[in-house]
Amino acid sequence: MSSNIRIEKVCQYCGAKFIAKTTVTRYCSHTCNKKAYKLEQRNTKISHARYKARNIEERQYPPVPHPVYLTAKETSAILKCSTKMVYFLISSGRLKAINLSVRKTRINVLDLALIY
Repeated sequence: MSSNIRIEKVCQYCGAKFIAKTTVTRYCSHTCNKKAYKLEQRNTKISHARYKARNIEERQYPPVPHPVYLTAKETSAILKCSTKMVYFLISSGRLKAINLSVRKTRINVLDLALIY
C-alpha cells in the first residue's frame, strides 16, 4: 500500500528542490543521504576529539608536596649508592626506617638528612 502524498521539499544536504513521497523525507537522493550521514559522523568524531583535548587541558592536578617518606630505591638514588647499601645502613642502625610489611620499607627524609 503506497502513499499518494506528494510534497515539495528542499534537500537538507545539497539544497535542491524535490518531490517527497513521505512527510519525513529529508534528502533528495540516496547519495545526499549517504554524504550527510558521513558528514554527521565526521563532525561527531571531531567534536568528541576536541572535547577530550579540552578536558585534558583543563584538568589541573594539585602540586604534589615533597614526600615525607622515601623507598629504599629512592634513598639509594639520593645517596648515590646501591639499595643493598641502604639496607645495610638500616640493619646497622645508622639509618632509621619503618617496615610497613616485608617488602615495604620507608625511610623518613629527616632521618636521611641526619646522615649528612
